Amino acid sequence: MKYKRRVKSKPAYNLFIDGKWVKPKKMQEVISPITRKVCGYVPAATVEECNKAVSAAVKAKKKMAEMEAVERAEILDALGKGLRENVKSLSKIIMMEAGKPISLATGEVIRTAETLEYAAEEAKRIDGELLKSDSFPNMPKKLALVVRQPVGVVLAIAPFNYPLNLAVAKIAPALAAGNTVVCKPASDDPMCVFEFAEIARRAGVPKGVLNVVSGIGSEVGESLINNPKVDMVSFTGSTKIGKHIAERARFKKLHLEMGGKSPSVVLKDANLDLAAKESVKGAIKFSGQRCDAVSRVLVESPIANEFAKKVVKEVKKWKVGDPTKKDTQIGPLINERALHRVDELVKDAKKKGAKVLLGGKKLNGWYYAPTVLDYVTPKMEIAQEEIFGPVVVLMRVKNYEEAIKSANNSRYALHASVFTNDINKAIDAGMRIEAGGVQVNGAPSRGPDNFPFGGDKESGIGREGIRYTIHEMTKIHSIVLNL
Repeated sequence: MKYKRRVKSKPAYNLFIDGKWVKPKKMQEVISPITRKVCGYVPAATVEECNKAVSAAVKAKKKMAEMEAVERAEILDALGKGLRENVKSLSKIIMMEAGKPISLATGEVIRTAETLEYAAEEAKRIDGELLKSDSFPNMPKKLALVVRQPVGVVLAIAPFNYPLNLAVAKIAPALAAGNTVVCKPASDDPMCVFEFAEIARRAGVPKGVLNVVSGIGSEVGESLINNPKVDMVSFTGSTKIGKHIAERARFKKLHLEMGGKSPSVVLKDANLDLAAKESVKGAIKFSGQRCDAVSRVLVESPIANEFAKKVVKEVKKWKVGDPTKKDTQIGPLINERALHRVDELVKDAKKKGAKVLLGGKKLNGWYYAPTVLDYVTPKMEIAQEEIFGPVVVLMRVKNYEEAIKSANNSRYALHASVFTNDINKAIDAGMRIEAGGVQVNGAPSRGPDNFPFGGDKESGIGREGIRYTIHEMTKIHSIVLNL
């Protein structure tokens, strides 16, 4: 059976289970944020179909675990090559189903190919260590061979904002480590992951090693999380859902990358032009629909007025429009629900005293005007919750110490930025800000993929970044030799 059909002139994808395309019992629509119309159909998997996907992954575990590292590397390289050969078509699919500007969609596909290629290299570098017992007195002579083994079946649950890249950011390290995978792509934009599964099939990924099922998270995701044969859950998404997964997963290994409220700390000695440019990019790139987005800018009061003017000037440079145009930088939000949520956050801030310097309103379709809010206070909801919209939030602080305190005043701790020309304050802030990572004089970023990325507090468990994810997706195994 082919991987997709045509239904009402739109692509309709099948389930990918055990290396084969399987016609699903039920289908669901994919709505394009650009046209607000159906752009395709994907499976609405049943519990029975989910169980079949897990069983296929279980069946393939032994073969994958015993596969030599060089073979796993060859598979990953072939997948990377397959993506590079399909950049144009995949970019168009991501653009249409996610509403992502074509330039960003193209960048996502290329970056995903790079992720696979780097994972291929890391597959050959998974090593262990040799330990001796002579560090302890009166201990019999022993040697411990400590190796890393695959955890088994990894459930990869991907979000909508980077639908291809963040799915493969889980799949690639999982395969590099010798695991098998059941992937549940985001419900809003899953078609690109089914396209990737077809590339995997053509690249010769063994049967059962990669399986892709789609559907509503509360049904499909719940079924997969509850399956006792799943050994690990790797999830990227909201903190609310991440907490639910943690409660349901019981003894499964967890790798959770969840919400963020990334602060950008702008000190009075900073290069304000650079700070404005990077803070704006961090806040509104892909319409702010990123967990690492700059969600609040903490600026020292003596420079706040000047900085606010620079921010407004910078935001005005960003072009809102048709995602098919190469010069478009901001497209629509993912769905109508997201649009209303952003608007409600902005309205709440205005009602409580925030000043709108730019934007602050819905546009036609699911677009929201790039917005700058000044005089935001911690009492406003927009100062505490993820925005996931193109909004720059300016919060004025008295001095450096208050900036650090405010940066840490959040239940999230994913990423942060600090802008300063004082190397001592840069290092001090980098050490004291509670976050998985702190950028100095740059916007928060998940890449490059050899760097660790992840959060503390309610922002997650574990770290991503290919080598770090491989470590998360392996387990320590010891063989002790008594001499």
